[in-house]
Amino acid sequence: MTEAAEILDVTDQVRQFLAEQNQSGLAELLDPMPLSEALRQILNLSADERAAVLSLLPAELSAELVEEAPNELAVELVEGLAAPKAAEIIDEMHSDIQADVIGELDAEDAEAILAEMDAEDAADVRRLAEYDDETAGGLMAAETFTFRENDTVGAVLRRLASDEEDFERYRGQHPYILDEEGRPVGVVSLRSLLTARKSAKLSEIMTPPLTVPVDRKLEDLQDLFSEHPFLGMPVVETDGQLVGVVSRSAVDFAVLERAESESLRRQGVVGDELRSMPLLLRSRRRLAWLSANIILNIIAASVISAYEETLAAVIAIAVFLPMVSDMSGCSGNQAVAVTMRELSLGLVKFEDAMRVWRKEVLVGLINGVSLGAMIGIVAWVWKGNGYLGLVIGGALALNTLIAVSIGGVVPLLLKRFNQDPAAASGPLLTTITDMAGFFLVLSLASALMPWLL
Repeated sequence: MTEAAEILDVTDQVRQFLAEQNQSGLAELLDPMPLSEALRQILNLSADERAAVLSLLPAELSAELVEEAPNELAVELVEGLAAPKAAEIIDEMHSDIQADVIGELDAEDAEAILAEMDAEDAADVRRLAEYDDETAGGLMAAETFTFRENDTVGAVLRRLASDEEDFERYRGQHPYILDEEGRPVGVVSLRSLLTARKSAKLSEIMTPPLTVPVDRKLEDLQDLFSEHPFLGMPVVETDGQLVGVVSRSAVDFAVLERAESESLRRQGVVGDELRSMPLLLRSRRRLAWLSANIILNIIAASVISAYEETLAAVIAIAVFLPMVSDMSGCSGNQAVAVTMRELSLGLVKFEDAMRVWRKEVLVGLINGVSLGAMIGIVAWVWKGNGYLGLVIGGALALNTLIAVSIGGVVPLLLKRFNQDPAAASGPLLTTITDMAGFFLVLSLASALMPWLL
């Protein structure tokens, strides 16, 4: 059976179970599948059918499917549900994911769902949704595994052995010890719990915790988890009160998500585009970037039109124009990539622009001369004219210097003015290197025209 036929069969079964309102049949069909595969099958349905599937499935399974989806798709799936059902599904999620989804919904939809949730849970979600996504507050989970200093080891072990709580939501947290004001004063390892006597108080075996403030940036969190082997760290407000725990896995996922997002933006894809999204939305997002590139390319092409006579006289130059612009663009993109990485790690700021430029100029000088010599020799050998090699090689060397200067500094400049360096650096670099490359080749060729003919 082909993959297409298999998809069709599953889709037909899903639609049949929907028509019959057969919850058990639908759950038995989708539950054994890997979550990514079950989500793929649901995306073959219309938006109304997806909402119907999530409404019919058990809330726990629906929550797992929504959690599996990229952020924008998760929001789209929740938006299609009635508020009571959406609240039931969101209630099955971890608090940090709840906040991510609720924070992306329209205010009216978000409030309708929160109104259906438990008041305490809704308050946690509202609080988490206020934090910046790339801070400890935005990445933390509100669920915390806490005790008091006077609690005993036996009390902790009894709580761990009981069935009263779902300890999966604590994601491997160690027990945190709080004082009377709710501030973390200690943490106890599971090894200590198992080796200490049951009557021992937690204050006797706890160690000082490493806490992070709610506004600690993602880069700093990444460094902290690199330095320490912790699975999670307690997050505190300005008054020192414990408000949540940020996990290593949440930080790792956020770093990966940022890298993927920056890569997509460099390619002109805005947001988490998926082909299941509305056609006009996807088209509008892409056109916004492509339209700007048309204008930039027209500007670059206008340089060529100003040197039509030179091109007509020495047609061989046309062969090398794209080489000069493309090779310089590659060098510039390398500089962009290094600056973007240093920006993400917090290693450079706008104030470092001159230092960055000097470093890039040195690399550009070496690589520009090397590349220029190689392509110049090719042009010389091909046409038997050393002046043609001088024009092409000199233009490439100079344009490489321009490209690495732009690639190294422009992201810092864009960041300084609160523009997205990942999305804007590429088009600016391409346009300027094209214009500069065309101008350098054609102007040098015009100056040396008597020796090129």
